[in-house]
Order: sequence, then structure tokens, then C-alpha cells
Amino acid sequence: MIRHLVPRLVASPPARALLTRGPVAAGIVDRFVAGPTDADAVAATARLADRGLLASVDLLGEGVTRPDDALATVLAYRRLLDLADRAGIAAGLDVSVKLSALGQAVPRDGRKLSYENAAEICARAAAVNATVTVDMEDHTTTDATLDTVVELRRDFPSVGAVLQAQLLRTEGDCRDLARAGSRVRLCKGAYREPAGTVHRGRPAVRAAYARCLGILLAGPGYPMIATHDPALIGVAGRLVAELRRTPATYEYQLLHGVRPGEQRRLATTGATVRVYLPYGPDSVPYLTRRLVEKPANLLLAVRALGSRQHGS
Repeated sequence: MIRHLVPRLVASPPARALLTRGPVAAGIVDRFVAGPTDADAVAATARLADRGLLASVDLLGEGVTRPDDALATVLAYRRLLDLADRAGIAAGLDVSVKLSALGQAVPRDGRKLSYENAAEICARAAAVNATVTVDMEDHTTTDATLDTVVELRRDFPSVGAVLQAQLLRTEGDCRDLARAGSRVRLCKGAYREPAGTVHRGRPAVRAAYARCLGILLAGPGYPMIATHDPALIGVAGRLVAELRRTPATYEYQLLHGVRPGEQRRLATTGATVRVYLPYGPDSVPYLTRRLVEKPANLLLAVRALGSRQHGS
């Protein structure tokens, strides 16, 4: 019930104000978002590097319908990569891009425009030894997104794909993508999807994730294990050991602000750990999905705010 109520609640003007203005907003945004600017993202990436953690940086924003707005996203990613390069932390950095932020929904030429914009970001990333991962959005865009990944990989083989275990189709997609050189981020999925397209209930989604993970880890590609679920992290550890995967052939990915102690613990085991690091002023859609995925995240943020005020 809470998963259905949260999107309606957050759509209301008072709730949007709560997420974007005032002390509660600061507590929520500070926990889950690096900050509004590319300088904030680079500074947060540097702090992660000091702790032995990598970053996948995501400029928040999606669903643009004008070419000029899509171009602004491209230019923002170029600035981010240039700033990271000047700071000496671009090598090994990953940037996550949403095709809807690059013009996928622009009338008539959206598919072509989003591909060209993504290719421009990929070219700049390759020049500074960074990588690009194409984020997955709702189920209606899955085919178009995966087709674009295939096209991008012709010139940029390291481009990563994202699959959502909650979708019924994902085991088949895992089999298709579990090939040499293929970087695949596997997450549970935070989008509300209609019945008939997804596994229903946490146990079913968890079981689907474990099956998909088994397919990816058994293949010759590079799985990116994106989950905070202790049970699934345990499954991943057992599969890695059974399949004799070395740390250079896979990585764990966790969200900025979620289970930082687990991030450090995994890193101390010798595993590669990457933190998904969103930034930018357009934080409401992202924060909404985090609350839908796990409403307790709001309580975590409020507690963090209370702790900060108590200590001030």
C-alpha cells in the first residue's frame, strides 16, 4: 500500500516543497544526492576515492521533449568529465546517462537524437579514460534502450547496460547480454510497472534477481551487482566463490547515502565497489523513486537531519 501512496503524496505541491526546500529537504537531499553542481559531484567522487570506492555519476533529469534541453544535458556531462579530468579522477569514473534526458522523447527524431547525444558523451568519456552506463527507465523504453546500447557498443565497446530484475523479461535479456566485454548493471528496479510486466512481491523479485545474477556471473561478461539487500549480497558472494570470479571481473554497486558501512565492508574484502552518485538541481523524481522503492529511506533522512541539528 505504501508503495502506491508515496507517488501520489510526492506529486502534491506541499510534498514537493518538502523535498526541495527547507531543513527537511536539506536532510533528504544531503543523504541521497551529491549536490546541485558538477563541482559537488567531483568533490564527492574524490571523497569516495579516498575511501577506496569508485563512482558512477548521474546528472539528475529525465523526460526532456526539446532538443535544446537534451543538448544542455550533453554539455553538462562534458563539463563534468572535463572537471573530473582536471582534478585527476576521471580515469575509472563512470557516468550514468538516461536516454530520456538526451532527447529520446523528442517528437519525430528522438531515437536518433538520443543516440547521437549519448555517442558524444561516450566519446568525451573515452578521451579521459572514463566509461558510460546507459540507465534503464520504465518498461516501455526497454527495447529502445537496449537497441541504443547495441549501437553505441559498435564504437564504444565498454558502454554499460542496466537490467531490472523485477521485469518478467529480464532473465532473457541477461542471457542475451552475458557475453565477453559486456558490462551489465543488475538492479531490482524502482519504477512502478503494470501487472503482467513484473514479478509481484519482494520474495518474487528477490528470487528473480538471484536467477538473473547467476546467469550474468556464469557468463564471460562484467556484472555490476547493484543491490543493498543483505540476502542478495550473500548470494552474490557465494556465486562469486563457486564460479571463481576474480575481483577484476565484477563489481558491487550501492547508492550514495545507503548502507555506507556495507560499502566500506565490501571494499575491505578486496571487491570493487562503486557508488551510484546522483547530482543536480532536479532531484524530486529520483528521490520519489527511492521512497517508493523503500519508504524507510525517508525515515533515514529525517533521522540524519535530527542528528545533525542535535550536534550543532
